[in-house]
Amino acid sequence: MRAILKAGSVVSVVLLLMLVCSCKKTTSADNQKKILAPDPLNNAVTKLTQVITHDIFSPTVASRIYMYSSVAAYEALVPLNSDYQSLTGQLKGFTAGPKPEAAQTYCFPLASVHAFMKVARTLTFSVEMYDEFENKLYEDYKDMGIPDDVFDRSIAFGDSVAAHVIRYSSKDNYKQTRGFRHTITNQPGTWVPTPPGYMDGIEPQWFKIRTLTLDSASQFKPVPPPAYNTDKNSAFFKEAQDVYDVTTHMTEEQKWIANFWDCNPFKLNVAGHVNFATKKMSPGGHWMSISNIISRQYKADIMKTAETYALVSIALFDGFISCWDEKYRSVRVRPETAINQLIDKDWTPFLQTPPFPEYTSGHSVISTASATVLTHLYGDNISFVDSTEVQYGIPPRSFKSFRQACEEAAISRLYGGIHYRSAIEVGLVQGGQVGEWVLGHIQTHKVIATKSEPTKQAN
Repeated sequence: MRAILKAGSVVSVVLLLMLVCSCKKTTSADNQKKILAPDPLNNAVTKLTQVITHDIFSPTVASRIYMYSSVAAYEALVPLNSDYQSLTGQLKGFTAGPKPEAAQTYCFPLASVHAFMKVARTLTFSVEMYDEFENKLYEDYKDMGIPDDVFDRSIAFGDSVAAHVIRYSSKDNYKQTRGFRHTITNQPGTWVPTPPGYMDGIEPQWFKIRTLTLDSASQFKPVPPPAYNTDKNSAFFKEAQDVYDVTTHMTEEQKWIANFWDCNPFKLNVAGHVNFATKKMSPGGHWMSISNIISRQYKADIMKTAETYALVSIALFDGFISCWDEKYRSVRVRPETAINQLIDKDWTPFLQTPPFPEYTSGHSVISTASATVLTHLYGDNISFVDSTEVQYGIPPRSFKSFRQACEEAAISRLYGGIHYRSAIEVGLVQGGQVGEWVLGHIQTHKVIATKSEPTKQAN
């Protein structure tokens, strides 16, 4: 295995750093290390998050962009390491893609990052934001001593992989679900738009999007939430009272936790007659950032880094579909509406209520799904410092495990006043089910067959 190698060749990992580029003697061992470094891919994910945030994509749509971009990066990199295998036939409807030409030399890390950027450009709007980053990216690769013919061939391979993934994305029912609005029934206990924007429900048809690994959007259908009931002794009223009590007696730590995991792509600020938006990354973007942090912290090689982004983004994508399927089935009223009607007409949540039904908690589902994948990849009880929100003026937080982080992300929605406790607890279960299912149905490493002993026949 080499950073730059002929398609189909296999070289021991132990020898990797002892080799120089076979196609150009001036390519040093130091440049080989640079070519194999995961930094360009990590930086590409960060740049994509910046564009997704700027373009104000909803959490669900953002997960789709992350996933297809990450799958393209992984598929273009797979030829680099014979221990890994393609996602062909593992993702629903994902057929075999282009292969590198036999006996030709490629720089697969370059092809991988290029495929990522190509898909990212296709699925986002503000593509001019990529220009400076990409120009510098390709200049850096050329400065590593990659010959022109290898550079061009690698770019072309990245283009072909990206085109294959983009064709795959075009068949996931995304276009068919555009333009639909959720019908407000005004039935007691059902979701209605909330202040200050009173926006329509986001992505009411998301359950129709093609899943990647799940049998269907409703495969992990949660138990129904407590039925709406205005009786003070009912389970529903007690849940609303719980949200009210917690949010009116919050500690500073709880406020920090709520803000840290806010992840609201579009917070509408109202000041008199002036309205303006505050943009933040989506919940999925936060977990892609954690993936970035972990891959850097544990010095994961580029193949493991690409694997991390691919598996986490797949779990995010299927997690959102599973969650949104339930949201528009139960269409449960948000705490803000219920508390204003039943307990305190002047109460407002600590965080701005998102524009979609309450049950289950999206943060709980996708955070647990992501944490399940990361635990599988890096282990349990992995300590890390999450600096994702520093760019928004929020200090880093330390965690002793991915599980601790996902549980804090889940309970933050109670502190924020935007979810009842049952939506959080059931969401944790739902997300765990999605994460385990993804891990059980996606095999990134090749399985080495072992010769079994012949079966003895009874006389």
